[in-house]
Amino acid sequence: MKLRRRKSTNGGAPKWMVTYSDMVTLILVFFILLFSMSQISQEKFDAVSDSFQNRMIFDFFPSAVPLDNPTDNSEHEKEDELSNEFEDPLNLGSNEKDEEEATGDIVEETEETEIDSLTQLINDVESFLDENKLNDVISATRTTRGVELVLQDSILFEPGEAEILDEGIPFLERIGTLLSRIENDIKVEGHTDTNPMNSYRYPSNWELSGARASVVVRFLVNELDINQSRFSIAGYGETMPIAPNDSKANMTKNRRVEIIILDEPST
Repeated sequence: MKLRRRKSTNGGAPKWMVTYSDMVTLILVFFILLFSMSQISQEKFDAVSDSFQNRMIFDFFPSAVPLDNPTDNSEHEKEDELSNEFEDPLNLGSNEKDEEEATGDIVEETEETEIDSLTQLINDVESFLDENKLNDVISATRTTRGVELVLQDSILFEPGEAEILDEGIPFLERIGTLLSRIENDIKVEGHTDTNPMNSYRYPSNWELSGARASVVVRFLVNELDINQSRFSIAGYGETMPIAPNDSKANMTKNRRVEIIILDEPST
């Protein structure tokens, strides 16, 4: 009786595959060990991170178009840029000090210019008053606001009234001529003494002082064609005296109209 031999089967992976997989596994284990034994310096990591954040994109990606004729100036410019990046803090402080001094000089020059303009303005006003013989009825003084012209109410108004007298019109016409020559803004203020005011038209000194300032401006605008946008009006009643209201002479001083030529050109 004959025995049948079993046919050998060649199924499964080749023998070399086992060796290859073992080698790959060993290499993987080797790199895992290296990584586990390595130490990352946090300071170095932060330094590298900051260097990337502080650099501009063009530092990493220069222009694709090269310079045809580079010169030595480009090298000097790079050196200057590097030196500026590590500039001494003491030099920065000195630069700030120089900037402050320069700013202070500009402010001083501006103040001197303003003082010069005020001086020129008061000189022009005084010359005008002398030429027109108005020094006896109009006084001019220079203040921080500009040049103030003070007119006593007696040359413009009847007591307790706000209608311009005929004899006061020539004075206002001459003042209007002066104001027409300059471009500064103008403020007109009315003031009274402490005598109480109680009439149907003017219930108090507030209304009387405001009305007097208003009619002066109306005259200058309507009769002398001065731009009304240059004017502002205020009525202060008896709240801003220039002398104590304890005598007739002092009360006369307090009843006044002030025309302030402001140290600001009209815009």
